[in-house]
Formats: sequence, C-alpha cells, structure tokens
Amino acid sequence: QVQLVESGGGSVQAGGSLRLSCAASGRTFSGYGMAWFRQGPGKEREFVAAISSIGGSTYYADSVKGRFTISRDNAKMTVDLQMNSLKLEDTAVYTCAAGRTTLSIPSVYLYWGQGTQVTVSS
Repeated sequence: QVQLVESGGGSVQAGGSLRLSCAASGRTFSGYGMAWFRQGPGKEREFVAAISSIGGSTYYADSVKGRFTISRDNAKMTVDLQMNSLKLEDTAVYTCAAGRTTLSIPSVYLYWGQGTQVTVSS
C-alpha cells in the first residue's frame, strides 16, 4: 500500500516556475514507477511525466518535454516535478501516481494522490 500527498501547487505568471512534490508513505516505494498526470478545466486527465522505480529512466509528454523535469529520492520517498517556462495551458490539477509501470495510461496506476492545483496566468 502506498499513500501519496502532493504539495507545491499555486499560482504563477506565464514563464515562471513551480516545483511540485509528492510524498509517499509505505515501505515499498522504491519498487514503484511514479508518474505525474494533470487534468485541466474541461479536459481529460493527461500524462505529464513518469520515472522508473530506481530513477534510471524518465518519460515526458511532448507538451512538457524540455520544460518539466521529474525526479525522485527513494530515501526520502518523494517524487518531484520541476516545471519551468510555464504556459497558460499548463493550468491544471496535478496528481502523482504509483504503479508497477511507467506507462502513460492512467488506468494502470495503482495509487493516486489527491492532487494540487497549478494556475498559470498572463
């Protein structure tokens, strides 16, 4: 069992940066791939980024590639999402997820946080 709690959301102007963090509880955190998804107003949930269980591999949606960086610290049981050069279209609720995978499909993830709001304004 893994419980996930996100933090770090907020409001920022376009071009700015935010760092999201997802804190996990559970003794098997290091055995899970971790991912960030987001859901904007009136949109379906979409994949943002994923990282393998030991952090050796990372994956990004094309829309965030080069701007966002996912990282994890298994000792601290955290996974972060550094978001730079934020755009209006990045406005969404960002949620972290854990699963035995790093796929971009939400349904294969086993555990989800509650989400944190990111609002980008002009």
